[in-house]
Amino acid sequence: MDIFDVLSMIGGLALFLYGMHIMGEGLSKASGGKLESILERLTSNPVKAVLLGAGVTAVIQSSSATTVMVVGFVNSGIMKLTQAVGIIMGANIGTTATSWILSLTGIEGGNIFVNLLKPSSFSPVLAIIGVIFIMFSKREKMHDIGKIMIGFAILMTGMSAMSAAVEPLADVPEFTGILTMFSNPLLGMLAGLILTAVIQSSSASVGILQALCSTGSLGYATAIPIIMGQNIGTCVTAQISAVGASKNAKRAALVHLYFNIIGTFIFMAAFYLINAFFPFAFMQEPATEVGIAIIHSIFNVVATLLLLPFGNVLVKLACLTVRDSKQDKIPAAEDEFALLDERFIDKPSLAMEHCIQVTNNMAELAKESLFTSISLLEKYNQEDADKVSMLEDRVDKYEDALGTYLMKLSSRDLSEKDSEGLSMLLHTIGNFERISDHACNLTEAAKELAEKNMEFSPKAREELNIFKNAVKEIVTTAFTAFCNEDIELAKTVEPLEEVIDDLNIELKSRHVRRLTEGKCTIELGFVLSDITTNYERIADHCSNIAVCLIQIKQEGFDTHEYLDTIKREGNEQFKRQYAGYKEKYKLPESRKVIA
Repeated sequence: MDIFDVLSMIGGLALFLYGMHIMGEGLSKASGGKLESILERLTSNPVKAVLLGAGVTAVIQSSSATTVMVVGFVNSGIMKLTQAVGIIMGANIGTTATSWILSLTGIEGGNIFVNLLKPSSFSPVLAIIGVIFIMFSKREKMHDIGKIMIGFAILMTGMSAMSAAVEPLADVPEFTGILTMFSNPLLGMLAGLILTAVIQSSSASVGILQALCSTGSLGYATAIPIIMGQNIGTCVTAQISAVGASKNAKRAALVHLYFNIIGTFIFMAAFYLINAFFPFAFMQEPATEVGIAIIHSIFNVVATLLLLPFGNVLVKLACLTVRDSKQDKIPAAEDEFALLDERFIDKPSLAMEHCIQVTNNMAELAKESLFTSISLLEKYNQEDADKVSMLEDRVDKYEDALGTYLMKLSSRDLSEKDSEGLSMLLHTIGNFERISDHACNLTEAAKELAEKNMEFSPKAREELNIFKNAVKEIVTTAFTAFCNEDIELAKTVEPLEEVIDDLNIELKSRHVRRLTEGKCTIELGFVLSDITTNYERIADHCSNIAVCLIQIKQEGFDTHEYLDTIKREGNEQFKRQYAGYKEKYKLPESRKVIA
């Protein structure tokens, strides 16, 4: 084996890993985040959890990715530690799907149908179809399917390159001697553990092992300990992910580690004990790709069947390793931003769902802050004023946390739907934050009225009450439309915003009339102006939210063009809605205005 064979092997490994990454990414995007969402809403039934973990891992082609997601779910409080156990065990079964796919390279036979099953026969066809889908189709779904096909073809090309590169090693006695050394169970396990820990993928390390089968020098006595070590080495990724996470998240990663260590110990002890008394004939035979896939699957299925009934024992063992301190026993405040866990950024669809949930929480806080501040204008009390200030601080933190997380997420390969959702959130979180700022301004106005013992006349209060009701309705409408992504409801916001603009102009006009007639103090007029200005700007922000929702769903961002279109004389729907709101929030006739 010369330097060129070494380079071919390295290149083959690079293609193999890249192909696996592309295929897993395509499968994940094609699922539209549904798999991750199903995991998130997991039932507590352990058998279903195992099946679900196996299914999701088989699709996304990575037990490490599934386990890291589980660590994130536990860290954010979405999933209980006891629920995570079944998924982790299932992930180990699901990861064997890759070894079965790769075992296709070992198919032998002269029959044309058998040869068609060989990856070398159908991979080029898949690659061509995948390229056609990506280059000539405008549908995103077809692009994802094309990615899956190309990823599979690259993976198999890498596998073939590795197999061809190591084939000459069959004639090298030193190589055969090294493999014989790994037939020692402890050395073999250590080799498999280190290899998997370095490349952080048990599927890839099993693939390398299957490629070595082409030399004919790899016996089952060598392969079995290496496979056992690979199962332990795959735990490294989850352990790294748990660094800096909550104690329960660290325990979830430890459950994964303990499951593989205990399962490996039991399997190895039982296997070699039986082999000592009743030697297995196949142990000295050359290993095959299919044989490695079978061993990989048998170990993970048997380990799951043995340890699933003892899931609570694994949890207790993890809890003994990572103990609670006295402070941990005191219930801590729930982390409002736990859903914005960076572990989910690698799964953009899931991360976007979490961002939407957090933004909806932000909207509710902004709405609560505003409605509390409006009530203070009628009856001021310090407790509610402090509450508005506290809510405004929380909304500010939401804006910072969401803005930072969304910017990180924007650098990922997002689907068209997720890209639209991200743009909508980036456009709207600022509007929610500004509405909470206006709530603080209204609180200041209420405080000034209370401290200076100023009071509006009954007529002025009636007018402000009409204005207030219009503002409350536009806020409720815009926020509900946003949270439910209701386009038709969002279209009713702009006509009401126009009516609110009219109310603002009319109330200010009446205020000027009061001033000229000497029936209103300048100081009270300033407060009135502050209130109406804040009301009008709140309506503007509601309009921004609704228009953004409509425009993004219609794949456009030209707000001015949209507003000009709906306000044209020919838009009967807008005119009807505007007339309805105009009548609903009609100010009382006022010839003699009394402040």
